[in-house]
Amino acid sequence: MASLRDMRSRIASVKNTQQITRAMKMVSAAKLRRAQEQIVNMRPYANRIMKIIANVATTQRVEHALLQTPATNKRLLLVVLTSDRGLCGGFNNSVCRFLEKYLKTEREKFEKVDCIFIGKKGADYFRRRGIAPRQVILNLAREISYTMAADLAKTCMQEFMSGDYDEVRFVYNEFKSAISQKLVAETILPVDVTKSEFQSGDNHAFPFAQDLIFEPAPEQMIDQLLAQHFSVQVYRCMAESVAAEHAARMSSMENATKNAKDMISKLTLTYNNLRQASITRELIEICSGAEAIQ
Repeated sequence: MASLRDMRSRIASVKNTQQITRAMKMVSAAKLRRAQEQIVNMRPYANRIMKIIANVATTQRVEHALLQTPATNKRLLLVVLTSDRGLCGGFNNSVCRFLEKYLKTEREKFEKVDCIFIGKKGADYFRRRGIAPRQVILNLAREISYTMAADLAKTCMQEFMSGDYDEVRFVYNEFKSAISQKLVAETILPVDVTKSEFQSGDNHAFPFAQDLIFEPAPEQMIDQLLAQHFSVQVYRCMAESVAAEHAARMSSMENATKNAKDMISKLTLTYNNLRQASITRELIEICSGAEAIQ
């Protein structure tokens, strides 16, 4: 049985851990507030630019390499977003387990499957299982920027248009709320315009007229809009993952703080029981010694 000194030392250690988890929760809450504002402000723009592309391409019958589904889908590029640090609950495990299961069941359908890992945890997880990453991008939560997203988007677009890959898919945690994240495997390339439709303010379909004159030409507009659209979508996925990471870490640290409080209560009760037993034993020894003298 542990001594009173050991119990006091353990209670002090749990209290120190509780202070750390409480501080980490506050830091994650502050970061989440900024990340949430960023993603909420970005979603309308990302959705609207996709709707405009869909309607220009549909009504003007514009063909583009990024809009055409390849005849054979045999080469797949997976961009996997995880975190660089742990202590965020099941944030990383959900992505890694999904991708591991997906590769086991679907890899035989493809001639080539490459992975780009954004985040250290995902890269280390699959490197230990013999899957070498094509590229690893670190410090996303600290250095997230549109420039970073545009560089990655440019690389993916060039390799898709050159025929190195038939599909580019992003696997990440989508931010829903402070306590909820949704695992998403989203195909970014080729762009599927059939899934989007321009909507007017009263929620009625309002496609562009076919006889509408564009300046510059629709083909030139689509080319520029697609490049911008893909960069925005990559940046959105990164921002979603960062916001979900902060939310998961805040929730995890809150649970850890509550667990530490419960543990302190149990340890304190055990300590008091041991202390009372020790006092009772000493009193019995004193009384026994006094009666023996008499």
